[in-house]
Amino acid sequence: MCSGFWTSKKEFSMTKIKDMFKEIRNKQMRAAFYVVLLFFFIFIFIPGIVLFKNAFTLNSGAFSFNNVASVFAGGKLRTAFAHSVNVSLLSALITTVLAFVLAYTVNFTNIPIWTKKTLRTLAVFPMLIPTITYGFAIIYSFGKNGLLTKLIGKQFFDFYGFKGLIFGYVIYTFPISFTLLTNTMAYIDRRYIVVCRLMGDSRLRSFFTAVIQPLLGTIAVSVVQSFFLAFTDFGIPASIGGRYTVVAGLLYNTMLGSLPDFHQGSVIALCMLFPSIVSILLLNYLQKFNVRYNKIAINDNQPDIFRDILWTLVSVVICVLILSSFVVVFVAPFVAEWPYNNTFTLNHFVSVFNDKSLVRVFKNSLVMSFFTAVFGTILVYASALVSARNKGLIHGTKIIEAIAQVSNTIPGMVLGISFLLAFRKTPLHNTLAILVCCNLVHFFATPYLMMKASLDKMNISWETTARILGDNWIKTVARIITPNVMRTHLEIFCYLFINGMVTVSAVVFLAGARTMVITTKIQELQHFAKFNEIFILSLLILAVNLVIKSVKGIVNRKQ
Repeated sequence: MCSGFWTSKKEFSMTKIKDMFKEIRNKQMRAAFYVVLLFFFIFIFIPGIVLFKNAFTLNSGAFSFNNVASVFAGGKLRTAFAHSVNVSLLSALITTVLAFVLAYTVNFTNIPIWTKKTLRTLAVFPMLIPTITYGFAIIYSFGKNGLLTKLIGKQFFDFYGFKGLIFGYVIYTFPISFTLLTNTMAYIDRRYIVVCRLMGDSRLRSFFTAVIQPLLGTIAVSVVQSFFLAFTDFGIPASIGGRYTVVAGLLYNTMLGSLPDFHQGSVIALCMLFPSIVSILLLNYLQKFNVRYNKIAINDNQPDIFRDILWTLVSVVICVLILSSFVVVFVAPFVAEWPYNNTFTLNHFVSVFNDKSLVRVFKNSLVMSFFTAVFGTILVYASALVSARNKGLIHGTKIIEAIAQVSNTIPGMVLGISFLLAFRKTPLHNTLAILVCCNLVHFFATPYLMMKASLDKMNISWETTARILGDNWIKTVARIITPNVMRTHLEIFCYLFINGMVTVSAVVFLAGARTMVITTKIQELQHFAKFNEIFILSLLILAVNLVIKSVKGIVNRKQ
């Protein structure tokens, strides 16, 4: 009887401890949730309301549809919209085909491992350079006096306008498309091909059944994602668009042109949201067509020398075509006057590092990217914890997921304009802080999904054990959860830092004279035809991003 008494007392104590722990955890979860909610209320909801209000009001403050009528009256928006759709869709289709070839080579051939690693590295290389540099690199490579034009001895076509935009968008979206396709291909069982062949299917039919069919969902996602990225990009049209007006260029000229009109710019920004919303809805719809696998497939590809040689050669050609544009970036800054005086010199670098304004721009980019990475990692972690570990917040997950969807829907330029209108009369105006906050919203979705996926995969029994041993929720997070997702933390930090270094669309409207970053400075330098400075600044971005990726690789190997 005495034994039963102490057992029941012990059970009562444990239940009480569990309830106290749960209550404390829920309070801490609520606090984190409210902080996250407050941040996004200030930096998504309020700017969105201001943008809508500005689109449908006159200078006097009166409600009116005159701004909408004025924007559509001239036909400029309709033309720019059609141009954007055409060039973005075509580039998305080309990108997906090229990325598929490279992804197939990496996953379904028996070429050496070092060759596959090289192809993977080359495929994602353009992500380390800002898009606004692409156009200048293409011009300096394929223009009348371009590096590759001189080597080949012929200029194939004019790279300004439609053709140049196609080329630039393909370079820009290729790494994303390749990553999507190769990640899915890694899970496809190679034995399906053997089975198809044994069933009497032709080589082509086997290829379609065992490779193409399981990838249809991912292929569609690649097209939609590439279209969205191309449609909303500002950097490439700014450098190589020429007279082929797209929505991003029209929006920039309306907001910051010779005759700025914030009201009409707001209308164009809202119009820019429609393709973005449609793209996100399509992406969500296409998720159900993705084939899901439990584990990565064993690399047991059947021997086929002809297949390996053919796909490798095509992949190498694709990489050469895409990356050849950037060769001039590594050449032009080291010669006296390209292309007329090719004497080796370091004077351009000396000039850049002696220019205090350019040095300040470089420092601004480092500071902005660093704080974007630090605060972004914290924000993502808090959001993912609320979403993945909320027991007392019934609607917390849905709200955080909705915020991620909204942030992923808003193009960078639209976000920048809404921030400009909402905070231009506040202390945040023309500060690095507003650039950081804009980046936090702009790049929130992908890191959040990465962190939530890591938390969902973690064995929750570890946290239960920590609770039984007497750890409170804070200690559990610090001692159990955080160390086990440290690799994801590092991935998110690097992702945010690199994107902070290369972004231009989101910050082009927010950077002032003293808070200018490298990408916005490049956009300014193009008006003065200072391409050596542009390429040197681009090389600085590349160098910093390579260092960040190298450090990440070293740390991952030691873990």
